[in-house]
Amino acid sequence: MKIVCDVNMPFVREAFATLGDVLAVDGRAISPAHLQDADVLITRSTTRVDEALIGSRRLRFYGSGVIGTDHIDDAFLARAGIPWQGAPGCNAASVAQYIVSALVRLALRYNLRLDTLTLGVVGVGHVGRQVWRQGCALGMRVIGCDPPRRRNPHDAGAQAFVPLETLLQEADVVTLHVPLTRQGEDATWHMIDAARLACMRPGTFLINAARGPVLDSDAWLAARGRLGGTILDTWEPEPAYRPEVLQHADWGTPHIAGHSFEGKANGTMMVYEAACRVLGVAPAYTPAMPPPPVPELTIDARGLSREALLEKLALPVYDLAHDDAGLRATAVADDHARAKAFDQLRRAYPMRREFTATRVNLLHATPEQHRLAAGLGFQTGQQE
Repeated sequence: MKIVCDVNMPFVREAFATLGDVLAVDGRAISPAHLQDADVLITRSTTRVDEALIGSRRLRFYGSGVIGTDHIDDAFLARAGIPWQGAPGCNAASVAQYIVSALVRLALRYNLRLDTLTLGVVGVGHVGRQVWRQGCALGMRVIGCDPPRRRNPHDAGAQAFVPLETLLQEADVVTLHVPLTRQGEDATWHMIDAARLACMRPGTFLINAARGPVLDSDAWLAARGRLGGTILDTWEPEPAYRPEVLQHADWGTPHIAGHSFEGKANGTMMVYEAACRVLGVAPAYTPAMPPPPVPELTIDARGLSREALLEKLALPVYDLAHDDAGLRATAVADDHARAKAFDQLRRAYPMRREFTATRVNLLHATPEQHRLAAGLGFQTGQQE
């Protein structure tokens, strides 16, 4: 059995080698020639999976190791009779912890008290639910908007959601976590346009870690002076993002919010297990996670404000300012070179483990400070 996969997925060679012969290729470079005689295709979002790529080949399985599906022509796969599986929720914790880093950075730059702010979560699916929990752990008031969920009378958790315009008017920080769709009543392409940017109160902060075209870049450039600040992880377009958009954002990162090692490994294993089900074989691979770069933190919490404690807790494990610096250093004028550098930042992304991999010893901490660390997902030591 021949299996073509994206080389940038952790454990992909090792896992799929239990099923057949693996050809590992950079995701953007996967071509019809690579799929000659292929039985299985495994990618991330950088590969457009459609008839132009697959043609008349009858793959036995296609797997996408990411949450989003806008790179997949699912109607074609259905017509072609190709079973497929994505990885919903695989990197939800990773994205939520990116949002924590973003909120901490905003708080430090703009002298904010997070527990006085309202966080508006647009899209309360796998990722949005995790963002909601982290916002609550930070002491923020959290409101959500998710029209498909709100229309479901059996979804009790969605009945308190608010319309998008209401959320934009009430939230101090708006964070986007919707899929990219272009049709239907819930289409999200340019969902945040000039009219909706005008709904936001002056000084509102905006974070986009969904898909770049959810935000109308031209409208944002025109309205940015009214906003308190903006953090962008996704771009319109990618990978050749517009340098002027990065220039005016507070922080910008190369579509890596979901790039924790756990998030990427989860995606690989979810599609591996799905492939095994479709092919009728038992999974025969279990990954061994590498040690975290920050296995332990010891923090004297005495007298620290919430934001000062968060700076010592969250940023040593993941600080988006490092990814911002890398992106800005490669924001050259040439479109091709800039796009190539964007992809290289993603390919060579350093290992980033999630909060759950780090043990925190808090010295002289209050019960509230211990609850904050535990609520964010850290392993916590004994109270002293």
